[in-house]
Amino acid sequence: MPYYLIEVGYTAEAWAAMVKNPQDRIAAVAPAAAKLGGRIEVGYLAFGDYDLVTIAEFPDNTSAAAFALAATSGGAVRAYKTTPLMTMAEGVAAMKKAGGAGYKPPAARKAAARR
Repeated sequence: MPYYLIEVGYTAEAWAAMVKNPQDRIAAVAPAAAKLGGRIEVGYLAFGDYDLVTIAEFPDNTSAAAFALAATSGGAVRAYKTTPLMTMAEGVAAMKKAGGAGYKPPAARKAAARR
């Protein structure tokens, strides 16, 4: 099953609610991921542009997108980013496939001949 890096930024209102009523958001959203055929493998609170970072598995991009839509439609999220991940074996296979693709980079334009 494909893996996804999910980064979430909460709104100030969501943080105020969680400060007033502390809660494990990974445990709270895990059932929604499961209903879509996925699972949250690990999650961390983070400093920076995003407040929560998770690694999740979903059966396909459609399921990962459905999870993103469900998570962002409630109004507590100010930023949400999903990055599809590949295993090293998948990356090596992609490199091998790219090597045989026959892609040619743009050629530099030759200077016009002087008369």
